[in-house]
Amino acid sequence: MKFERKKIGSILVEMGTITSAEVGMLLGKLQISGKNFGETGLEEGSFSEEELAQALGRQFGYEYVDLKDSVLDAELMASLPAGLPLKNKLIPLERNGDTLTVAVSDPTDVLMLDTLEMQLGLSLSLKITSRTQIERLLERGEGSQRVLREASEDFKLQLIKETDRGDEILSIEKLTADTSPIIRLIDSTLYDALVKRASDIHIESTGEGVVIKYRVDGVLYQATETIDGRFQSPIISRIKVMSELDISERRVPQDGRFKVRLGDKSIDFRVSIMPTIFGEDAVIRILDKESIAADMQGLTLEVLGFEERERLRVRTRIREPYGMVLVTGPTGSGKTTTLYAALSEIDATEEKIITIEDPVEYQVKGVVQVPVNEKKGLTFAKGLRSILRHDPDKIMVGEIRDPETAQIAVQSALTGHLVFTTVHANNVFDVLGRFMHMGIDPYSFVSCLNCVMAQRLIRKICVHCRHEVSYNEEQLSEAGLDPKRFAGKPLYEGAGCKECNGLGYHGRSAIVELLEMNDELREMIVNKRPVSELKKKALKLGTIFLREAAITKLLAGETTVREINRVTFAED
Repeated sequence: MKFERKKIGSILVEMGTITSAEVGMLLGKLQISGKNFGETGLEEGSFSEEELAQALGRQFGYEYVDLKDSVLDAELMASLPAGLPLKNKLIPLERNGDTLTVAVSDPTDVLMLDTLEMQLGLSLSLKITSRTQIERLLERGEGSQRVLREASEDFKLQLIKETDRGDEILSIEKLTADTSPIIRLIDSTLYDALVKRASDIHIESTGEGVVIKYRVDGVLYQATETIDGRFQSPIISRIKVMSELDISERRVPQDGRFKVRLGDKSIDFRVSIMPTIFGEDAVIRILDKESIAADMQGLTLEVLGFEERERLRVRTRIREPYGMVLVTGPTGSGKTTTLYAALSEIDATEEKIITIEDPVEYQVKGVVQVPVNEKKGLTFAKGLRSILRHDPDKIMVGEIRDPETAQIAVQSALTGHLVFTTVHANNVFDVLGRFMHMGIDPYSFVSCLNCVMAQRLIRKICVHCRHEVSYNEEQLSEAGLDPKRFAGKPLYEGAGCKECNGLGYHGRSAIVELLEMNDELREMIVNKRPVSELKKKALKLGTIFLREAAITKLLAGETTVREINRVTFAED
């Protein structure tokens, strides 16, 4: 008697996930799309990946496993060929003798499973989970340290001849199959940096050799052992080829960019090459626009870490009909992200919002975004003039760098527009000096100014390895903290674990210093009162300075003593 396997639609109906009517509707759609039932249902949002995986498990008689909070078995991963789990989209769970238990999302891919059994010389026992869970777990845990080690070992064995092909596609197969260790090193470094959430890769030439560092959550750390100095030139040449720069020019700085494809994602890399006494150094900035777009979906002031009191004050100011909202801080302090969080809270259907940026890092629905192009003559000042002819309600200027842009931004704020912008300064009072130095009339400037917000990003303790620590009074005093205030208060640090790559920190949170302008403060600024008087007045008006905002995070157990002293001054 022939065994009839139950259809996936019927199983989902039995599970109570969809109705019979929805099954009929999906069957009609899949005839047009040519896709299978599962893909069509996921596209239509009829069921989730987890529900589909559970139904597939029932259909084929395999157990469903939830890997949401699982950690990869490092030994089991190391026993498999590098890149195999990612290439075949599977998670090894356990091995008993000649049987390897793996979690897969598609048990119907018989050809892949048969090939795998032959390649490994093992029989496979299957469990079912969703594709997204597999990808997230591999992204979080696998990395490519082994490929990096193998590439570094090759360096010790042979001198490399360049095979610069400038290939754009970065895939795991390429990492493991490419014959040139230089190409493998660069590609696996890019891949590893993405896995570790790095924002920049620094390749530094030193007297000892080449050092590769990653910047994660705003802090640099060394990613690999020092590589022999002989390979400095081939490494930089490879990066130049990828960025379409001049290989023969080694005495002047060069800037370029390249794009790679990793799976379904397209990632931009901006490259800066600079000559030093030991050779050339490279810094590669990673712009993962698709990850940024995913983060933007839920971007709010709460997500950025703003305290409730500051959130309410900021929201009041960004809803005013005209004026200027200024955000200040050093490079990489999250100024643009904060402005986008503010813009995302304004209803773009009722108001025309236009931004001019260099470059456009986030793409926001309902907002008109203009990229600066200085080579073609589109500067901030020129773009801003043009924007004003497009009848905007709210304008965001990525950064004020010159007197001309500052002048137009101030005029725009005085003539009925709400202008959001950033400027490089250390605190809210330094901003006032910056604008005066640009030749802006003090009275016009303070008249249009609604508020100034200074911002920093402070690293958060990893929740997976967070533990309590104790400080004595002397240690607290040395750290610029009042021992009486911290008496009996628990303080925490991160021990370092797999989840945070041994750093003890995971992610960052914003601390802000918000100065709201009123007539009394405006008068004091125009009359050039000393900063000490302005600070006292700001405190009375409710401004919390950066140091106090950092201490609030410390007392809440979100960050460490070392981190608040790295980001803020004790005398603030």
